[in-house]
Amino acid sequence: MISIRLISTLCIISLTMLAGCSDQKKKEVTSTLNWYVFNEPSGAFATAARNCSENSRNTYQIKLVPLPVDPDQQREQLVRRLAAGDQSIDIIGMDVIWTAEFAQAGWILPWRSEMKKEALAGRLSAPLQSVMYQDEMWGVPYTTNAQLLWYRTDRIKEAPATWDEMIHLAETLGESGIIQAQGERYEGLTAFFISLLATAGGSVLDTRHEKISLAQQPTLQALSTMARFANSSAADRTLSTTREDQARLAFETGHSSFMVNYTFVWSSIQQNAPGIAPHIGWARWPSLSKDKPGRTAIGGINLAVSAHSRYAQSAFQAAVCIASEQHQRIAATLGGLPPTIAALYDDTRIRETFPFADVLRATLRDAVQRPQTPLYNDVSLAISRTLHPMRNIEPDKDYIRLRDAISRALSSKGLL
Repeated sequence: MISIRLISTLCIISLTMLAGCSDQKKKEVTSTLNWYVFNEPSGAFATAARNCSENSRNTYQIKLVPLPVDPDQQREQLVRRLAAGDQSIDIIGMDVIWTAEFAQAGWILPWRSEMKKEALAGRLSAPLQSVMYQDEMWGVPYTTNAQLLWYRTDRIKEAPATWDEMIHLAETLGESGIIQAQGERYEGLTAFFISLLATAGGSVLDTRHEKISLAQQPTLQALSTMARFANSSAADRTLSTTREDQARLAFETGHSSFMVNYTFVWSSIQQNAPGIAPHIGWARWPSLSKDKPGRTAIGGINLAVSAHSRYAQSAFQAAVCIASEQHQRIAATLGGLPPTIAALYDDTRIRETFPFADVLRATLRDAVQRPQTPLYNDVSLAISRTLHPMRNIEPDKDYIRLRDAISRALSSKGLL
């Protein structure tokens, strides 16, 4: 006869085995979602990944896979992996300028039905436009950005409304009248030109037909403004090698009175230049005429789902969670990344972080998309190579050169 002690022992063993099976089953249903995104230093992305993983009730775990800070290097790494059909990529932190290229290549999945409704809810229109291509939606807007004009209130009574006014004012200030801007041969120079062109009423492409636009009058006006600025005493001597971060650092020395740059400069100035921080004002990007506002090229990160993901449904759910109001608030207050949800610009905590929230929201309402074409990378290279350095721009000649370079880019000719 089996003893009671033996029965108890067998029961314990059986329960232990069942528990082990249960744990094994739990491990099997958990999907690891790899989120490829730039290495955000504040911890905002990591917090969103952790919260969403916990809220999924073990449906998925989000693992951050950091990409380089430089957008060109980010794109290079992703393109190589996606083109090779890498199944390890689930969620992509996608720069706003990659949408058409990634969608046309079949590397990302369209957003439809209920997931699309959740991704659309409450978003600003300009960030939403950045995830659209050929009447399909290819991501959820997560963070956004646009350039503002930053200036010294102890030197300037009122922010200049136009580029002509700003250049003239800077020249009258002498050595301290420097305007910091992005003039290196890279995407920042392309964005500078596109912003001026849009402000003048023009565009690079007729996006619907993906054909060259570049109307003569607004293009010449944009090129003339770039040439005048670059050859004035208001331009920093290092303009041709200046990116966003170099412009920020130069402005923080106190030797410049103006800067066009993204909102990340605000928290940096508070930390790195407390002596000049109380004297920093902000305004909309300067216009070309007082009757029309300045328009700037929109930036930001959208979340896309890889077409090669083995867990696409979970990836969609995770992306919606990451881009939720809660996590956009964290990205804004912790990481200084502006939200894409309109209501958050009235949120008390965000307005404390961004005292310029109203100006930024107004800027985003008028923000311009960079050309939405699968060949955008080639188009951008054509623009930056033709217009660098800015001081050598000859508007009439470079108008023709620019049209030719972009036409060749659209045919994938002569870029490498």
